[in-house]
Amino acid sequence: MQNRNHIFFYYHPRQEGEKTNYLKSLAEQNGLHVVPDSKNASIIVSLGGDGTFLQAVRKTGFRQDCIYTGITDDEQIGLYCDFSITRFEEMIDAVKNNKIEVRRFPTIKGSINDEKTFYCLNEVSLRSSIIKTIVVDVRIDGEHFETFRGDGMVVSTPTGSTGYSKSARGAVIDPLLSGFQVSEVASLNNNSYRTLGSSFILSHHRKLQLKVVQDGNDYPIISLDNEAWPVQRIHKVDIEMDDTVIKTVKMTNNTFWNRVQRTFL
Repeated sequence: MQNRNHIFFYYHPRQEGEKTNYLKSLAEQNGLHVVPDSKNASIIVSLGGDGTFLQAVRKTGFRQDCIYTGITDDEQIGLYCDFSITRFEEMIDAVKNNKIEVRRFPTIKGSINDEKTFYCLNEVSLRSSIIKTIVVDVRIDGEHFETFRGDGMVVSTPTGSTGYSKSARGAVIDPLLSGFQVSEVASLNNNSYRTLGSSFILSHHRKLQLKVVQDGNDYPIISLDNEAWPVQRIHKVDIEMDDTVIKTVKMTNNTFWNRVQRTFL
């Protein structure tokens, strides 16, 4: 990793002001060099919530040669954000004195219509864009598994299992397990369509394909993490995992399950 002390701040333009200036000044005072281009940074810091963190990772290209960290602009600590703006100095001290651990979050990789390739840290969801169910043939490792009819399907990473997937009655998965979860959204089960009716987890070695059945509802929407992709006609989505991970810093006393407990219990 080059320029180990180069730091880039990602935030919404409307946040430009006293808070961001304070963070940049504090970083400079502690021997870090603030850079205007994320490509030149070894540390990328998002300022906002978990949604901003996801955007920071996506907008900077899922970089494998840098460390990401999230800072909330209030006192709420998120599932991806270990620090609040009032604890930024604590984060710098932890980095300088090796009081942190580096954790690696797995991602899922996919392609749309064999053309557009993408990565997701949280989830990819395929949903109907009109008031009509969508029909999807689900294939695992090239073999037909089921034909789904309903509002949509969600494929999540272990860390993403606490988001949309959990709302769709998926399980919360330990990020130390390398695999991805498939969850149904309002499936229709009758004599014509029959699905498993529950979420299922696939090994990172598996390959999943969601093939849209062209029955008149030919314009579903696809969202990657918290961003919709402008693909007008989706025929199929192929999903798998590779070795791409997002490296983040965490305090030694703040595990994934600490954050799950703090958020939900």
